Amino acid sequence: MGLIEPLTEAERSRLIEMAWDDRTPFEMIRLQYGLTEASVIDFMRSNMKKSSFRMWRKRMNGRLTKHQALRSSSKAAHSLTNDTAPNKKGLTV
Repeated sequence: MGLIEPLTEAERSRLIEMAWDDRTPFEMIRLQYGLTEASVIDFMRSNMKKSSFRMWRKRMNGRLTKHQALRSSSKAAHSLTNDTAPNKKGLTV
């Protein structure tokens, strides 16, 4: 899935910013710009220097926060283990 119409410079800049941001999942980019994760990767490849693209890919590879579904399951697993864990004084919270 690709862009239907060309982006303005401001939109292109915002898309790059969202792709770099750890807290912005690819699903949000898809809702706002209609781009799949693969399309975002292609967009970043064509709009960044080679070294910057490599750094971005290394950073994004396997990052749970960039995927809404993984983020949700990670939070659920985290809350399950932390809700019943004893605190420093040995009391269950």
